[in-house]
Amino acid sequence: MPALGLGVYAIPGEDTPGAVRSAIAEGYRLIDTAAVYGNERQVGEGIRQSEIDRAEMFLTTKLWISDFGYEPALRAFDASLRRLGMDYVDLYLLHWPVPKAFDATVAAYKAAGKLLAEGRVRAIGVSNFSEQHLDVLMTQTDTVPAVNQIELHPFFSQRELREVDARLGIVTQSWSPIGGILDRHPVEGLPVRNPLEHPLILQLAARHGKTPAQVVLRWHMQHGLSAVPKSVHAARIRENIDIFDFQLGAEELAAVDALDTGLRGGPDPEMVDTELAPIRIEE
Repeated sequence: MPALGLGVYAIPGEDTPGAVRSAIAEGYRLIDTAAVYGNERQVGEGIRQSEIDRAEMFLTTKLWISDFGYEPALRAFDASLRRLGMDYVDLYLLHWPVPKAFDATVAAYKAAGKLLAEGRVRAIGVSNFSEQHLDVLMTQTDTVPAVNQIELHPFFSQRELREVDARLGIVTQSWSPIGGILDRHPVEGLPVRNPLEHPLILQLAARHGKTPAQVVLRWHMQHGLSAVPKSVHAARIRENIDIFDFQLGAEELAAVDALDTGLRGGPDPEMVDTELAPIRIEE
């Protein structure tokens, strides 16, 4: 799995193929989508329009919580595959845990394990799972998740969960890696609205001749994280991948680490269920 990819959350369908084409042209090989994003079809179109060999791409999609359960998960995967226009996906994630219906969560993961055994997915994993969710899942299933994709940025760095993932052999992947979730869902108690406006990040960007977003993404890379920043703009897509020609020093990394507030911008995984998010995916 590439360390850096393009996330397509909240990108309108009509803008998605162009964003995917731009990303592939700039060297991205990981595209991260989900059934609930409503743009799987357009992601597939963008990949085909780029005329790149499918084998060169790493494609992730996710199972939405309304389709948890064994048979519903299998049907939902088939629907995702049809929308994508693909024969397989590289990584299939459970989008959220549903603590109030964790039996259905486990059943959905077992269905993902069947898809893995059949070769229809190359890896399976989870998103937004806490240590407790992982513990229960792994006592009831046979396959360690390859990835745990979680909200992770300098203001919410989830160090303890990252350590749990590492101990279990799970790759931690960051969604909203530059803190965009904080623009959409402002959080009280933060020093500034999002990490890109923090004086330290601005100082490091000036010192290295990079943008604030590049500094933050470099911080993810040097911590061994995968990151899937979202953008629809070709210039920003190009900017986000131009992070492999500089290094943050140990003191600089530690300084960014110290920005952690423990405050998340997205939903609390303990609270997610079909009442909080009553979305159903049309096949």
